[in-house]
Amino acid sequence: MSGSSPLAGDLSLLERIRSRLRIRSDLYRCVLAEFICTAMFVWAGTSVLAQTVLSRGRNNEYISVPVGFALALTFATQLGQRISGSHLNPAVSLFFYSFGQISLARLLLYVMAQMGGGFTGALLTFVLYWDALNAFDGADHLSTFGGIIDQVFGTAFLCICIGMITDRRNRIDLWLQSTLIGLSLALIGTAFGYNAGFGVNPARDLGPRLFTLCVGYGWKVFSFRNYKWFWIPVLAPLLGGILGAWIYQLAIGIHIPSEIDELEEKIRRIQFDKAQNHNIFVQQPSQATTVVLNSSKPPAGNHGSIRSISSSNSVKANNMDSRML
Repeated sequence: MSGSSPLAGDLSLLERIRSRLRIRSDLYRCVLAEFICTAMFVWAGTSVLAQTVLSRGRNNEYISVPVGFALALTFATQLGQRISGSHLNPAVSLFFYSFGQISLARLLLYVMAQMGGGFTGALLTFVLYWDALNAFDGADHLSTFGGIIDQVFGTAFLCICIGMITDRRNRIDLWLQSTLIGLSLALIGTAFGYNAGFGVNPARDLGPRLFTLCVGYGWKVFSFRNYKWFWIPVLAPLLGGILGAWIYQLAIGIHIPSEIDELEEKIRRIQFDKAQNHNIFVQQPSQATTVVLNSSKPPAGNHGSIRSISSSNSVKANNMDSRML
């Protein structure tokens, strides 16, 4: 049995995945981040709006819509802040372009990624609330498959947030992490609570059911939908947790620059600046030396008229000419 801890093993696994799958191009990393973060923002925001409308105001008040969108933007911008800066909006990318901070090619790719992310976010909301949309038009609400989707999506969203908050590369202070995790659950409740009450935690659901069974309420605590439902909030969040954790790592986490990456980038910039300065310093004397060597016997009346040499070199050239004559 090795002396390494499970945590060390997990970290080494992530580092191996990072070394193999990390996108090397800064531009492509940023475009992916803009797509993922915009999708997350639109998914959460439109889900808040859908929950308010589909519940006919029973689950959310109107104030929940701006609050929910604000929370969605908060977590989506934090998600990609260390990669692309999280524009999430073509207008924001355009103003950065107008300041000369991004190129035209980067602007166009960002806008395409943001539009694609917005489309994907709306698609996720549509899938999440498919049964509720049908119920709004008179059909039954929430099938078994719809319940699975609800719990998988909600828990995946939670674990994406937790992955982002606890990732050491994002440099979020420990005292702030628990607050942000709590706020992420508030966002999930505001956005994804209409279908099944945003359980997203098997212990929260199964633990109380087992307690009520033990104190005399009987097996009817598992009887919803003829005993065909109780397993969904137990197993589906486990799938959602794994899905969300790896979506975060593969799409965002492994692409965040580490301290070593940032140090190497600083060294490359310093070396580049030194090389540029060296080229500027060396180029002028080399030209002057060439002129001196080619002027070993200048024409009469032109002594000391070599204009491309510095003043000190001009004196030496005049002395040389005098000796030669």
